[in-house]
Amino acid sequence: MSETASTNQLTERTGQVRAVVRGLTLLQHIAESDAGLTLTDAADRADLPPSTTHRLLTTMEAERFVRFDVAAGTWQIGVAAFVTGAAFLKTRSLMLVAKPFLTQLVELTGETANVFVESNGEVVCLDQVESRHATRSLTQIGGRLPMHASGSGKSLLSHMSKDRRQQLLGSGDLVAMTPSTITCRKDLNEILDRARTDGFASDHGEHSDGMRSAASAVFCEAGNPIAALAVSGPEWRIDDAKMSELCDHVKQAARDVTVEFGGRAP
Repeated sequence: MSETASTNQLTERTGQVRAVVRGLTLLQHIAESDAGLTLTDAADRADLPPSTTHRLLTTMEAERFVRFDVAAGTWQIGVAAFVTGAAFLKTRSLMLVAKPFLTQLVELTGETANVFVESNGEVVCLDQVESRHATRSLTQIGGRLPMHASGSGKSLLSHMSKDRRQQLLGSGDLVAMTPSTITCRKDLNEILDRARTDGFASDHGEHSDGMRSAASAVFCEAGNPIAALAVSGPEWRIDDAKMSELCDHVKQAARDVTVEFGGRAP
């Protein structure tokens, strides 16, 4: 093969790859828009010329990845994109998605990282990566914690409606696990509202004396909380400065897991 022919093939492949990237970028922007995008809006968001944008959209329309709504004058997601997304939903696994982020949390903080899910008004530890320290969190995989007395439980409750909170917590007294447990519903609701704004919740010896934790919720595609990532350890190793770091790290990890899981934060 001549050098000229080889160069032409490389240029052609490069152009094809660029077109794929541009097409996927357009598809992502359309997916993020609830009402679809006009040609001008799509071109602006993808930073492409209108002529290039139209050519890419009509190509994807032929493959049913996008469709044009004549009445609204907008480009919208097509059925082929839905089918592709549905295939992802069938094969995704929360534990597989979360595992590398749990490992990263342990590397960043030195403390035990967990995934919790709600079950019958409690949170259950679904997966865990343990701290290398001899003294570490007591909760094991399969272990249960009360929602009102754990960082993970509070992080999930914070993104639920007041009615849903009431349903999960019941109408009876909130049980005091330790002297630090919050048993006043008014105080708890104020803390949950603040946690929703902050994006994380904490536990300061509320279910086990001497233990602290920070937790943040993971969301599904509907924007509902489906799990919580938590980092926990003994309070003598987690002072206020380190607690602040834990909150930042677990909040970022939960965001990353939400994205990788195909979810969206509210």
